[in-house]
Amino acid sequence: MKERNVRTGFFEREQMERLLAHLPHAIRPAVQFAYITGWRIPSEVLRLQWRHVDCEARVVRLDPHTTKNDEGRTFPFTDTLEWLLEAQKAEHERLKAEGVICPRVFNRSNRKVKGKRITTFIKAFRAACTKAGCPGRIPHHLRRTAVRNLVRAGVPERVAMQMTGRKTRSVFERYDIVSPTTSATPRGSSTRGLGNLLERSLAIYLACSIL
Repeated sequence: MKERNVRTGFFEREQMERLLAHLPHAIRPAVQFAYITGWRIPSEVLRLQWRHVDCEARVVRLDPHTTKNDEGRTFPFTDTLEWLLEAQKAEHERLKAEGVICPRVFNRSNRKVKGKRITTFIKAFRAACTKAGCPGRIPHHLRRTAVRNLVRAGVPERVAMQMTGRKTRSVFERYDIVSPTTSATPRGSSTRGLGNLLERSLAIYLACSIL
């Protein structure tokens, strides 16, 4: 049976803004990263290390055999993603100056511990969703939202699948996600160019709330 409520399991822009406001400060960056990239939180986002971030090439990479489908993956910087990673890098350098070497991009610090690994935040996430007026949402819904935002912003389905690590089109069919294009990535396009295009497309999509 075809699912009737195609908005079920997604975060609308306003919901995401409210969610971030209610989340503990330490886990907001990881949630924002997942919202942009659609990467799996436990196995990909929370395990991301600085060696995976290539600021010169402006991409984030996952090594082969470290993802669920064993395939390597890259996601180009957008301006928003770059800003997020720069903020995390500044925190990394601050901890380093205090003698704490933390290879992970996302971690938590408080009065007792510094640079502690984040293993899960499901309870805090669910509590924040309730306060944000979207009870019942789970972190995996960020993954669905990301691929929908990419495709509706004009990123070809095949490219969106590669960027988010999806092997099948089931998410498009199940949630009625329609792509406005059918072409593949333009030949000769650089990661910087793709990132800039992606940023503009997402900005226009989110600003217009084409949901």
